[in-house]
Amino acid sequence: MPATDSKTLTLLLQRASLGEQAAVEQLVSIVYPELRRMASKRLKLERPDHTLQPTALVNEVYLRLFGATPIDWQNRAHFFAIVAKHMRFILVEHARKRRGGAQFTLSLDSGEDGEALQIAVSSKQDLIELDEVLRQLEAIDARAAHAVELRYFVGLTQQEVAEIQKIDVATVKRDWVFAKAWLHSRIKPVG
Repeated sequence: MPATDSKTLTLLLQRASLGEQAAVEQLVSIVYPELRRMASKRLKLERPDHTLQPTALVNEVYLRLFGATPIDWQNRAHFFAIVAKHMRFILVEHARKRRGGAQFTLSLDSGEDGEALQIAVSSKQDLIELDEVLRQLEAIDARAAHAVELRYFVGLTQQEVAEIQKIDVATVKRDWVFAKAWLHSRIKPVG
């Protein structure tokens, strides 16, 4: 996450909520590099011929975050939770528009525990199916689904997810293990 402390970022978000353009500009200059890094990391998990570039993904997120309807930002955690949702929706929308493609591996890798959920899927299934099963998981365990969203779509660490969700890292780890097992049982591999 950005090096800027939580208090400074929260203050900028609140000022941006009030329509202060200078706050929006300062906020963007602070978080844009981090969002670009997150988008780049996330898009590396996509198929090799993916047409959406990190800059385009971040720009689309920016338009949704700071477009016509202002968001009443609560804090830094709220900001990154909304970013994760928008990245998820943009990537799913992009996936719905494309057709065909080769088989590849969908990986929900924590990067920390060495245990990944890897399932071979066709490009027609990938994010669309993940989005559908995440919606189902949200109905069963919203916190675990949110953790997957933050980890998979934004690339946050378990520690960062714990901070955003205001829970301890051990709880995030338990949620991650549950979510991976649950998703694995629902996402049908190609074969």
